[in-house]
Amino acid sequence: MLRRLVHQVRQSSGFPPPEGYAEWNDDAAYDVITAMLTREGAGQHFVTSCFALAADDASLERLFLTSIKNFLIDEAKKTPRGKLRRRIARLMGTDASFRRIPGPPPRWALSEHPEGAVWQGNLDDLVAGAWRVRGVGITRWNHSGPTPAQTVRALMAIVTQVLRHARGAVREEDLAKVLESRFELLTPARFTPLYADDGTLAAAVEASAALEADPAGAGGGAADIWQRLTDNERLLLPYLDEDAQHAAQLLEIGQAQAGAVLAGLKAKLLLALSEDSDREAVMGALLRRCADPPPEPPL
Repeated sequence: MLRRLVHQVRQSSGFPPPEGYAEWNDDAAYDVITAMLTREGAGQHFVTSCFALAADDASLERLFLTSIKNFLIDEAKKTPRGKLRRRIARLMGTDASFRRIPGPPPRWALSEHPEGAVWQGNLDDLVAGAWRVRGVGITRWNHSGPTPAQTVRALMAIVTQVLRHARGAVREEDLAKVLESRFELLTPARFTPLYADDGTLAAAVEASAALEADPAGAGGGAADIWQRLTDNERLLLPYLDEDAQHAAQLLEIGQAQAGAVLAGLKAKLLLALSEDSDREAVMGALLRRCADPPPEPPL
């Protein structure tokens, strides 16, 4: 019975499978039951408590369902996707462009969508729609505090496009899956500004194009420059055209300090690239280093 109830809860609420499973099956359900029964404290008294409170078979089943749902909610909150879901829900909840449709499972729609319109298509179609949005990316995912403005813009741009494509409400869980896929577990942006020959900032170009232009010598020059950059300067490298306020949000430091870091980075690059014959190649090699994600970043 418990296995059946686990499947009933996860189907109605859209919970992700437990760790180690790509999809739900009977083994995954059994693992959930085992985790509930063996967890320290309340888990050891889970079954006996439900039996003690139940008046009949129907009430016992309701108690089991409630306990299973509460357990899966707690487990989902611990996962990277669960944290991502909560973050995007907070962001959409403060934006009048979006409307939440209570669950189970919870869904989100654009405010312009008609009431009752629900998307029921293939998730791959939403992912494909997300990838058609160009010029947005995330280079840093803060673990606490306010979400940086650039990150908010990137997330909301994708969510908006996905919901327009869906023409109706989409499950919160599916929106999180789309964002995970679109940003490839939150790797750096695909577009970045480069220095022009006169030392000013050139128009943003696709990072992949810049990374391909790396003739002999560019990699070595980039390595020398990279070694001279601080951790904060490396984080700001794709954002040379942003202001001190944006830099402060990215680095999670004061605006004056962030402005000094940004100015120092620009001065270092201007000096280092002043005599280089192929600045874009060197910058491309630097951006390749920026594109290496930190090891296992938690969400």
